[in-house]
Amino acid sequence: MSTPLEQYALLSDLNTAALVSRDGSIDWLCLPRFDSPSVFSALLGGAEDGRWSLTAVDGEVTGRRYLPGTFVLETTWRAPGGTVRVTDFLPRAAGSGDLVRRVKCDDGEVDIEHDLRMRFDYARATPWTRAVDLDGGERALLAIAGPDGLIVTGPELHWPDEEEDTRTGCRADRLVGRFSLTAGEVLDWDMSWFPSYQDPPPHPDTDEALRSTVEFWERWSDQLQVSGRHREHVVRSLLVLRALTHHETGGIIAAPTTSLPEHFGGTRNWDYRFTWLRDAAFTLEVAASHGLTKGAKLWRDWLLRAVAGDVEDVRIMYGLGGERELIERELDHLAGYEGSRPVRVGNAAAEQYQADVVGEVMIALHELRAAGVEDDDYTWGLQKGLLRYAETNVDREDHGVWEMRGETHHFTHGRAMLWAAFDRGVRAVEEYGYTGPVDRWRELRERLATEIEAHGYNRELGIYTQTYDNTEVDASLLQLPHTGYLAYDDPRMLRTVERIEQDLVTDEGFAYRYRTDTGIDGLEGGEYPFVMCTFWLVEQYAGSGRVDDASALMDTVLACAGDLGLLAEEYDPELGRMAGNFPQAFSHMGLVRAADALRAAEEIGG
Repeated sequence: MSTPLEQYALLSDLNTAALVSRDGSIDWLCLPRFDSPSVFSALLGGAEDGRWSLTAVDGEVTGRRYLPGTFVLETTWRAPGGTVRVTDFLPRAAGSGDLVRRVKCDDGEVDIEHDLRMRFDYARATPWTRAVDLDGGERALLAIAGPDGLIVTGPELHWPDEEEDTRTGCRADRLVGRFSLTAGEVLDWDMSWFPSYQDPPPHPDTDEALRSTVEFWERWSDQLQVSGRHREHVVRSLLVLRALTHHETGGIIAAPTTSLPEHFGGTRNWDYRFTWLRDAAFTLEVAASHGLTKGAKLWRDWLLRAVAGDVEDVRIMYGLGGERELIERELDHLAGYEGSRPVRVGNAAAEQYQADVVGEVMIALHELRAAGVEDDDYTWGLQKGLLRYAETNVDREDHGVWEMRGETHHFTHGRAMLWAAFDRGVRAVEEYGYTGPVDRWRELRERLATEIEAHGYNRELGIYTQTYDNTEVDASLLQLPHTGYLAYDDPRMLRTVERIEQDLVTDEGFAYRYRTDTGIDGLEGGEYPFVMCTFWLVEQYAGSGRVDDASALMDTVLACAGDLGLLAEEYDPELGRMAGNFPQAFSHMGLVRAADALRAAEEIGG
């Protein structure tokens, strides 16, 4: 069985991210950027696809934690002879592509063991590795394959075949090492990526790298304005959103992984290492609501920069820097997590039209204005361009919020989001004195409302429907109150929620996105309940006065987050396992909004 996702920890330096299993194996790392080819790919196959395992010989993990307010991971091992702590982190101040592993013996004497398997280009290239002397006489291991290089410093690892010439090097499948530590002793290892045609970077001072990294994360988390009984989970979720944000571009990836399956053994395996306009918009909202106006401006500027130049042809997602070409392809050599294939990189959904994205962007930018961040002529001009794009495509069918790969439809959620786009344009003029064709926007807003009630609301059933041409429900309908289209306790909404509970909610309370057995999405197989949709249900319960139900469901979902508070895209209550890409920005955005809604409802009722 593959390592359960909830047993992984996330490391981040705002350039890239690593996943570290509870038993000390770094099984996923892309260098030098979130969306670069991976160096460790064991997550999507096995140890032979690249990993770095560091364990206490004959020991067991007795606990692990993040240093408070950071992504510095501390894991405690108990071995027969004593105790050691392993500290793993990606140094924030060291620049792009450093990974540090520190081992400190707290008591007794403990042997620790390394198994390092470097594989470039998603495990398609095993580097040529040799020992070298650095300036100052320090020995290091230099690994090269094509454009990529790695330099590994610290107590020297070696390849198992002792007959290999360490100066000439070899195509080393693995490097190993066993070291004894006594109480108080500390050993450090650093692995740094660099372009192979350049000199290796200098070895960072580990003490300074650790201090500055902890300082960076503490300084960021200290500014958060969070209260309430779910504060710990909200803070960690906001930290996750920051950890998934590229520090230079401001682009936030949906997740740091690719092809973690929506159903174990299935084919619904997608690359999420890109920036969706929807994700950026949701992040803007939660940032603005928790005092992160500076960070919100960073996300806003990425969003507007990405659409600038193609505001008449908006994409639903872009690369971290705003790149448009995200060609999807399959990696046949990787076995896949839990045998789930194909393993994909790139994402063909970038070519889709999804009607909801402009509405989500306009809602988020409206919330940012309400938080005191004003637009200038440039940013407001781009928003008017987005509304022109929405008007041009106002009658166009789309693939829906869930990026279905079947036929296009008029999805009720998407139509409501178009309504919200024009509504926020009108309100920008009415409430903030901006200029624009407000009469036309009012006309389109009214037209969409009339249309939604005529075609998206089934009067016979008394519910809103997934599309204009079916009678299914969809969890995206839980977003209708959030748009301002109608109230949480509107009778139409309450009847829709009843139908969602009947058709899409498990006995434990987890919500599916939609029924996959209808064939509407054009894909084979099924999927597990969606974490963000379950948080939307919490939000709906809180907003409609079902506070006890909201609180109980919130506790149920949070219990799935594991010891470090991280959430994947989906959760299977029968298996008790997370599924889908991990950690998932959507899930953590949903957690923050659900906690905020529940806290507000409890204060009103309190």
